[in-house]
Amino acid sequence: MVAGGISWRAMPADFPGWGLVYAFFRRWREHGLITAFHDQLRGKVREREGREAEPTAGIIDAQSVRAAATVPAASRGYDDGKKVPGRKRHIVTDTLGMLLAVVVTAANIGDRDAATGLFRACAVCTATSPSSGPTAATPAPSSTGAARNSP
Repeated sequence: MVAGGISWRAMPADFPGWGLVYAFFRRWREHGLITAFHDQLRGKVREREGREAEPTAGIIDAQSVRAAATVPAASRGYDDGKKVPGRKRHIVTDTLGMLLAVVVTAANIGDRDAATGLFRACAVCTATSPSSGPTAATPAPSSTGAARNSP
């Protein structure tokens, strides 16, 4: 449903018209319901697995991804270790692999520098709601790897 997913006008035939689906999605996103839905579902899955609804530990990982030529140069970099030009996504998951936070940076941003943005994203989640839902962040414009939370 977002960049890299399907286009709104190419919705499956068993869905309502794309305009109606998009209107609901936009309203839910504006009111923070997408994150709330994710938080609730993650909590239910954790409880079904015999865990507390809220995670107490997280796992950080990163992946370098080649960027298309259309990606602005300000949000691209070069990962010397993996020899990949593009962006790097940094994630935090719980011990079951459930997503807690996402930060996207230029590929030249180190994992240590990006971790501060991830910790900030997790702190914002836990400070604003009783659950620590996924916080998507837009590409950081500076070399600090700081996250900007998106709605």
